[in-house]
Amino acid sequence: MHSEYGYVEEAKLGNPYDLAQLRRLFPFVWRYKRLFFYAIGLVTLITLVDLSLPYMTKIAIDRHIVPERHLRRTDLESGVEKPGTLRLIRVPMENPEIERIILSHPELFKTTGPDAEIAYGDYARLTRDEMTVIRQKDLSGLLVISTIFLAVVIMDFLLNFSQLMIMEYTGQKIMHDLRIKLYTHIQGLSISFFSNTPTGRLVTRVTNDVQNMHDLFTSIVTFLFKDLFLLLGISVVLLAVNWKLALVCFTVLPFVVWTSLNFSRLARDAFRMLRVKIAEINTLFSESITGIKIIQLFLQEDRNYKKFKKLNHQYYMAGMKQVNVFAIFMPVIELLGMTALAMVIIFGGSRVLQGKISLGEIVAFITYMKMFFRPIRDIAEKYNIMQNAMASSERIFLLLDIRDKDGITDVYGEKGKIDNFPGKIKEVSFERVSFEYLPREPVLKDVSFAIKAGESIAVVGPTGSGKTTLVHLLLRFYHPTGGAIRINGIDTKDLNLSALRSRIGLVMQDPFLFSATIEKNIRYGNSHLQPSDLDRILSASYLRDLIADLPLGMETVLTEGGNSLSSGERQLISIARAFARNPELIIFDEATSYVDSETEIIIHEAMTRLMAGRTSITIAHRLSTAKKARRILVLNQGRIVETGSHDQLMNRKGFYFKLHQMEDLKAMDKGLNL
Repeated sequence: MHSEYGYVEEAKLGNPYDLAQLRRLFPFVWRYKRLFFYAIGLVTLITLVDLSLPYMTKIAIDRHIVPERHLRRTDLESGVEKPGTLRLIRVPMENPEIERIILSHPELFKTTGPDAEIAYGDYARLTRDEMTVIRQKDLSGLLVISTIFLAVVIMDFLLNFSQLMIMEYTGQKIMHDLRIKLYTHIQGLSISFFSNTPTGRLVTRVTNDVQNMHDLFTSIVTFLFKDLFLLLGISVVLLAVNWKLALVCFTVLPFVVWTSLNFSRLARDAFRMLRVKIAEINTLFSESITGIKIIQLFLQEDRNYKKFKKLNHQYYMAGMKQVNVFAIFMPVIELLGMTALAMVIIFGGSRVLQGKISLGEIVAFITYMKMFFRPIRDIAEKYNIMQNAMASSERIFLLLDIRDKDGITDVYGEKGKIDNFPGKIKEVSFERVSFEYLPREPVLKDVSFAIKAGESIAVVGPTGSGKTTLVHLLLRFYHPTGGAIRINGIDTKDLNLSALRSRIGLVMQDPFLFSATIEKNIRYGNSHLQPSDLDRILSASYLRDLIADLPLGMETVLTEGGNSLSSGERQLISIARAFARNPELIIFDEATSYVDSETEIIIHEAMTRLMAGRTSITIAHRLSTAKKARRILVLNQGRIVETGSHDQLMNRKGFYFKLHQMEDLKAMDKGLNL
């Protein structure tokens, strides 16, 4: 098995932008390719709309607000052209009122064909009413441009709204699919994986890490298309409007690229450390909640608090490292943006004064430069999303890459494979089975025995002798490291796992109940039960008295793990759940070890009813539980040292006899102490 393949050591990760990861994400994205294409089309339209707005401002200024024409000055005496400009406003004599104003100020206007011209400086000498009449066409033009501008802004809003809704919907669907795949995969992993993996870490994978992937899916299209299209579009427009001024502005770009590259290098470690520390915090918190009784019993609240405080401080320091990097990057980019803007004002302003470019051009340039640096400033935010998402994808795929012999392909096999089980269980045999959880530390050594259909056996032995491990191997929670376990002569490795487990019932030492009603816990995995079947199960498992004492009866909702009930009550519900399964083979794993003597008698009666007519294996902590078994297997240090009935083993006065004497002495000491 490879249950820890690259997973537990979270700090050992690869390139955060590994193309292999992007390729593995591609199938999740490609499923919604049509929506992505719609979003890309909308982004293209949004970019064109955004680019049009500053240019419309330029048109409004140059054509209607400050319309001007550049004329060379001519020395009338010499006829030689001199540098400089004469700023004139052209007035078309299209109506009598304008013509009247022109005739009333012959010293200000110069008639040239159908139009008249007035110097920009002389325009202020007109009255306000005269100015309004002369500029009537410009006012009408401004109204038209403003209406178009407003319509374009509304269109921009609608396009952005549509694009955002599509991307959010797509991101939610991808996140849903990814979480389902992750959850399904985790459920199919073997018990050895869960034994070595903290619960908090798995919770982080299914919640935080998947959420980070959602941010990637919803932002990446905007980053790759909208921002890049916008940068490219602005560059083209600037060069088209005035290529000399554009080249002056572009001199800061090498510094922007250099700053961005250094930012990504400095931020990488901080982002990774944040992901590691949040997983460790979740793990510690989950462990603290689960073990809160032990923590309080042993007065370890202060020690646990200090441990959490230290871990939380490490997370804080990693966060501050990230903040420091951003605190440097953002002002530097802002400074470079302001530097480019200052260059536009200085260089462009001087050319406006020289009459080489219009006022509208310089205003459009300033607006475009602000738009140009907006996506660059967003690089920090986008990098944050990308870094978090790619770090999360590493961990998600490390988890999905975990494969062992009890993988999900076996559990959720193809339709029809569940029928490959060889009829009813006639015999279960262990053939020289050995097992070790850790290398060179064997738990079972060459264990061999067989159980016939309808036979009941008990397995006894001191703590750590390997009793529960036998059950785990039979249920294929683990695989033997040596030998084989066969059912009807077929190795359990070759059987469909769901088919195998569907025929076995298990009553554990400390049964787990779900946060649901008692009825749902009993029906768990057997929703087809009829009310008459349920009534029969309640009687057989001695649950009627418990149900009658509860105000809501079968509809009583249990707390997590069934902690609101006693150990004996939980065990009876567990037996009822096993009854509902109607198994061919029933296993009791020290089912009475946590209950009092009175409750033990009731549980024994329920167990006897459940074992009737079925093959059964009882892992006995108390030897009194094993007395009624047809055959008893005695384990010691991973080997079967004795086998036989209770009377046979007592007569031999071997290891089982010594265990029995020790139990009697303990019971006697307990009675004396009472």
